[in-house]
Amino acid sequence: MMASDDDMGLDNQLCFALYAANRAVVARYRPLLSELGLTYPQYLVMLVLWEAASDGRRLNVSDLGGRLRLDSGTLTPLLKRLQQRGLISRTRSKEDERIVSVGLTDAGKDLRAQARAIPGQLLCATGVAPERLVALRDELRSILAQLESPAPNGQ
Repeated sequence: MMASDDDMGLDNQLCFALYAANRAVVARYRPLLSELGLTYPQYLVMLVLWEAASDGRRLNVSDLGGRLRLDSGTLTPLLKRLQQRGLISRTRSKEDERIVSVGLTDAGKDLRAQARAIPGQLLCATGVAPERLVALRDELRSILAQLESPAPNGQ
């Protein structure tokens, strides 16, 4: 199928709408997270670790990267900065030193209480009805699942 000139307009691109929306959402997070001393990527790491800690688990770096869809080259510097701040600990496996587990320190666990207000604050900052945001999130998850599934006929 040949694209028309209208199809090639920037404002007609799904990728640009997602990109611009992502940048706007992250910009709304920035002042909220600065109070915690976290960047947005660090906040995402902490969310996954808080979730794991609620079940009493530590995560391997590879599991954490898979959950966040980040490679170790991107994730490692984030983890180093969080460790330097005393929020996480990283421990090499005695059986296989290539495996590094990550867990929260007491300071990292305590930070969760301060972060609890952020989702509600962000919701208010968007000015969008909660049910619309939930529907959008669910639709984006569905699209992501479709995009991450094997392409039919090797496409």
